[in-house]
Parts: sequence; C-alpha cells; structure tokens
Amino acid sequence: MYIDVVPNRSSPPAILLREAWREGKKIRKRTLANLSHWPRHKVEALRAALKGGTVVSDLKSSFVTVRSLPHGHVAAALGTVRKLGLDRMIAPRRCRERDLVEAMIVGRIIAPGSKLALARGLGVEAHDTSLRRQLDLEGAGEEDLYAAMDWLLERQAAIETKLVERHLSAGCLVLYDVTSVHFEGRCCPLAALGFPHGGPKGKLQINFGVLCDEDGRPVAVEVFEGNVGDPTTFTAQVTKMRKRFGLDRVVYVGDRGMITSARIREDLWEEHGIDWITALRAEQIQKLVRQGAFQPSLFDQTDLAEITSEDYPGERLVVCRNPLLAHERSRKRQELLEATEHELDQIVQATKRQRQPLRGKDKIGERVGKVRGRFKMAKHFKTTITEHSFSYERDQERISKEAALDGFYVVRTSICQERMDSEKVVQSYKQLSRVEQAFRMMKSIDLKVRPIHHHLEKRVRAHVLLCMLAYYVDWHMRAALAPLLFEEDDPQAAEAMRDSPVAKARKSPSAKAKASSKRTQDGFEVQSFDTLMKHLATIVINQNRPTIEAIADQTFDTVTQPDRLQNAAFELLGVNASMWPRCTQ
Repeated sequence: MYIDVVPNRSSPPAILLREAWREGKKIRKRTLANLSHWPRHKVEALRAALKGGTVVSDLKSSFVTVRSLPHGHVAAALGTVRKLGLDRMIAPRRCRERDLVEAMIVGRIIAPGSKLALARGLGVEAHDTSLRRQLDLEGAGEEDLYAAMDWLLERQAAIETKLVERHLSAGCLVLYDVTSVHFEGRCCPLAALGFPHGGPKGKLQINFGVLCDEDGRPVAVEVFEGNVGDPTTFTAQVTKMRKRFGLDRVVYVGDRGMITSARIREDLWEEHGIDWITALRAEQIQKLVRQGAFQPSLFDQTDLAEITSEDYPGERLVVCRNPLLAHERSRKRQELLEATEHELDQIVQATKRQRQPLRGKDKIGERVGKVRGRFKMAKHFKTTITEHSFSYERDQERISKEAALDGFYVVRTSICQERMDSEKVVQSYKQLSRVEQAFRMMKSIDLKVRPIHHHLEKRVRAHVLLCMLAYYVDWHMRAALAPLLFEEDDPQAAEAMRDSPVAKARKSPSAKAKASSKRTQDGFEVQSFDTLMKHLATIVINQNRPTIEAIADQTFDTVTQPDRLQNAAFELLGVNASMWPRCTQ
C-alpha cells in the first residue's frame, strides 16, 4: 500500500490510499480509501508507517538530548584560522599534528588554560566544546599535545617566513618590542632573574620579543633568557630580518630602551638600507636643553619642531610636547614625592622616639635605602644621616629642572626628510603602542601566556609561539568584528580628526555613537570581544537519541539556529554560520 496524490485541475489534489500489483506486464491499481479530508500531519504519519517507520504521539518524549556541545565560538575561531590560511602556513597538508596545533590555537582564544585542561576538554568523557569533533581528535591526550608542540617548533622558521612575506615588504615599518613573563619552576635553562616588565619581582622569568607590521599584526616571535637585556634582543632581530627573511630595506621602530645609541652604532649605522625610529632618554633631552638646542618655552605655541645636534650627526631629532602627558607626569611625581615623605617621616620619628630609638648610621641608612628603592625618588631629596638622627629636604632645584621638561619627548630617526616628514616620523613612533597592546592581550586574561609551567626549553618556546599565532587570529577577529565591539571601527576617520600626531587620539563619529548609545548602527547592543564569544558559544550541537526501543541505538545531531546578532558576527568574519566543512588537504 502507498499514498498517492492525484492532482485536480480546479480543485485540491486527491489524496488516496491505494494498493498495486502486477498482472503479467501490466500494473493494476485499486483505491482503498480517500484520505483527502485528513489533516496533513495524519497523512504524513500514515505515509511513514507504510514505509516501515514508527509513529509517535508525543514528539517531546520521542527523543532525548544526550549531550550539548558549545559550537559557535569554536566555529568562529576555527573558521578564521582557515580563512586566513594559517592552517596551510603551519603545514600544506592536513595531518594529526596540524589538527592538534589548530586545536591549541583555538583553545587559547576561546578558553585559555593549560595543555592538561585542553586535553581534558578534548577527551571522550569531558569534551566541553565541538573542537574535538570538528578536528577529528579522537583519543588525543596531553602527550599528543606536547608532541604537536615539538613538531610546531621545528616549523617556526617556515611559518614566520610566510607571515613576513604576507605582511612585510622592502622599505616598510617594522615594530619591535620585548617583554617578560614570570616562570613557575626552576628546571628550564631559559628562566632567570631579570628586570620584570610589569610582573612580580623576585621570580624567575623569560623574555620574548615580537616583530609586528605597522598595523600591529605579529609576524615573528623569539624567546630569550630572563636576564638578557632589551638592546641585546634587538641585535638578534636585525640579523633575523636580513638573513632569514631577506629584507635589506626596513625601518625599525623601537623604544628608547631598545634601540640605544650603542645598538645604532654597532648594529645599524653601517648597515645600508636599514633605518630606525626611536627616542632619546630623559638625561639626553636635558643635555640638549643645556646645550641650547631648543628652548622649552617655545613650545607654548607649538607641539612639534625638528632640530639638529652635533651629538647626533646624520640624524633628525623631532621635539614633541604633549600637555596631557605633562599634567600626568606632574601629578604622578607629586604623589610619589608625598608618599616618599610619608615614609621618611616615619624614619625621623623612629630616631626621636623614647623607647628603643633607631640608632646607627648603618641601620638608619638601610631604612632610608628601602624607601628610596620603593618610590625611585632618591634623586629629589637631600638627606643627612648621623649616628643619632636623620633629616631630609626636597631638592627643589632638581625637581624644577625635571618639571620644566614634563611632557617633552624627542624622537630620533635616520630617515631623510624626502622619505618621511616630521609628522609621519612621530606618528610612526607612536605606533609602538600597537605592540604594547599585543603584549597586553597575550599576557592578560585574553590569551594568558603567563605564568609558564613548562620545564623543557623547547616547550617554552613552542608555548610562546602558540600564543603569538593565537594573537594573530585574535587580531583579525577583532578587526573584523569591530562594528559590533567597543572598539574603533573607522581608524582612518579617527586619525583624520587629530590636529597633530602629538595630540591625544580621538574617536571617530561611529565609535562615539557606539560609546554613547551602547548600540551599533544596526541596532545591536555593543559587545566586548569576550561577551560576544560567549554569546556565539550558545550555538550548540545537540546529540539526540530516540526513546523508541526499536531505534534507540540510532543518534542524530541538530545545530542551534543562529540569532540575528550571531548571524551578523559570522557575516563580518566571513565564516559560514551553519556548518564548516573540514579541510581535507
């Protein structure tokens, strides 16, 4: 028996229950019942029953959801990896090691944590996202991840070369800076005591430097021992850029502690085709003022002027004054002076107390030294220490000389005027903030490069490389999703609104509108990157199992339909919002 639908010319089609049989070479049919008056769902139920299916009376109780796997944030990150071609940069053909590396990159973006935590998330019992299914990582464990890290480290040079070829060219700006992260354990030869860049003092650390293009995209990273000075790391980058990447004409941009006079003299001055942009230290600026190279009072009417000095032959010096920076430095100095005086007053009182007064030059000097080291204000105080007393006063003349240069900084460069004017030089130097942003993203709650728990040197290097690749993906995701985020989505308009490269950055009209109304032009609530990723994670893959005994061993998947905001996010990312085909190369 079967259901037959017979069309009528001017009436609804007739729905008939029929049976058919064969007589010789002919097919005979007989109508058993006219079902035209039946509702459609009853007709479809009968059709399914005739085909051997099972009819259920209550759809809700006909199956149960066995497991739900958050999927949308995985799809967004993994889709971006493949859209950028980063998977093919890692390895041209798909292999298990490449899949594991992709998993570690995506995991670092959506839920940064240890490799053990990622291994548990990929496990059979506790996998917490669709990442394991998307990459076919059946049976992947912690040791597999470590082996994939070793495999990735061997390919670092090839990956960085491809990134440089994509984002750098002859004569371009190259931003470089170095930072430190503290280290847990004492077994790694890279870990050493050094000068921490914003981390806890007294802990072992490693240093790593990142090379970025002028927009802040990371293209290369290198790990150094924790006690290596910043200028020393710069020498390695100059060698790498020329010998490995084959770029003989570049403009390095680094801060005053990175591209020092010694580095310029030893590594850059004799290198044809290499230029630099950096800044002078405070004592160098003070020397220029004493020599009469410029007068601070002249900057009451302007915020930028180019000067020359015999101490810097063949270089251009661009003097800048930022009033906002001047106010901030003055405020901070006053707070530190007051904090230092508060501590010094306690030492004075300790020498005058009746019971067990503080005595001895050595003991008093030790207390004073601790205060000086804490606030770095020793140069602004005159102190007198005797066996029985201690006194101090501010060195007002020195404070006034330093305050006269508040807000001043001097950018130095070897680039000629024809290639880059003064405004562009200052603007290029200020682009170093993009590398600092990369460090904040990599070191803070976003990617969590710190603290480092690996013991082997190669694992530490691979861990930092993974974080750099994760930030590369993160950078492109944020740039694409900027219209939905609390971030600047029209940088060109924002830059055009600045009166001077020295002036404070201003928001574009669209960014101001988002900040004031908390809504985008399309009416969405403005999101942070974190909240948007959490919202994408509400797109889940549900694994369902029928409750009917005859087919209870059969399971099927359903995927949550994206809402309007999620569809907008996937459209901006250029990623398909339904399902993402696995790469078969």
